[in-house]
Amino acid sequence: MRLLLSGYYGFRNSGDEAVLLSILSALERAGRERGVNVSPVVLSGDPAWTSRRYGVEAIPRMKLAAVWAALRDSDGLISGGGSLLQDATGIGSIPYYLGIMEMARWCGKPAFVYAQGIGPVNRTIFHGPIARAFRKAEYVSVRDAESAALLQRFGVPGPQIDVVPDPVMGLPMPAIPAGNADAADGHASDGLPVVGVSVRFWREDRSDLDRVAAALAALTRRRSVRLRFLPLHQGTDEEASRYVMQRLGGTSAELVAAHEDPQEMMREVSRCRLLVGMRLHSLIYAANREVPMLGISYDPKIDQFLARLGQLPAGSTEALDADQLAERAAALLDDPASWLASARPAIERMKQQALRPAQQIVDKLRM
Repeated sequence: MRLLLSGYYGFRNSGDEAVLLSILSALERAGRERGVNVSPVVLSGDPAWTSRRYGVEAIPRMKLAAVWAALRDSDGLISGGGSLLQDATGIGSIPYYLGIMEMARWCGKPAFVYAQGIGPVNRTIFHGPIARAFRKAEYVSVRDAESAALLQRFGVPGPQIDVVPDPVMGLPMPAIPAGNADAADGHASDGLPVVGVSVRFWREDRSDLDRVAAALAALTRRRSVRLRFLPLHQGTDEEASRYVMQRLGGTSAELVAAHEDPQEMMREVSRCRLLVGMRLHSLIYAANREVPMLGISYDPKIDQFLARLGQLPAGSTEALDADQLAERAAALLDDPASWLASARPAIERMKQQALRPAQQIVDKLRM
């Protein structure tokens, strides 16, 4: 089966690259279990890099002649995952991704929507085109119930929509090398518990990061910890991390280099005893590796993911109580087992459900 994958790939964004790697892994597994060889072709912002990184064929996502030829030579199109259909970052994303789906239809190829997060879609002009494209799709899956509800308001029938977790919940990680003390129990070589921190720029005045810094400082007054900043986006997240670190004064903190390999960043998260995260995929990495977490919300997708684990955000970019977050963090550091006992059933369920879109796609193409 030759499948064309459309998403925000090839831009070295850890979350989106983790989504791609997760989809490739799930497709390979589904194909192997069914005796089918799945041959992916990825639409990429940097095809040469994507091909080297994942060992797959990749073509330029903006060269429509190449896309057209790849579609004609494929058995179908996979659109997703990630937050592709949203207009918060500009008006170009929705027309582009719907356009690729329409090209597949012109070529007579089935389109499959893979665990997308829908919205926000603030411009009503997009509601109808999204509904039409999804009604014509062979299979539609979204990563949360809120995305499903939004699609239904646009006009997509509810029974057509499969609600599954983010693909990264199903991403496997290679075994951690033996003798790695950090990885064994979430403590650094000096014995201090490691608190992973994932931050990003959001508010222009950076008051949200000032509040995060105050909360982390409050935590260090309660417990001796090592803060380890984990940037998921090269450049901007590293800068945001340094901004917070500068406001921590002499607190013990370190900055990990951003990794191009999503599994390496997930490995970094697995070395933590606690994760405090703004980035969605930092929280997903933590859940995947069963690391207790506190999420800081800048977008409903954070709240939606935490709700699957039975959690509420520790605060938001608009309101964050430093002492309250510090108290919650200290409690998780003191008793991580209680968190794990509560969250593990949901984590195991999400890991299995995350594989379902790949299974459905391979099964439908075998019919």
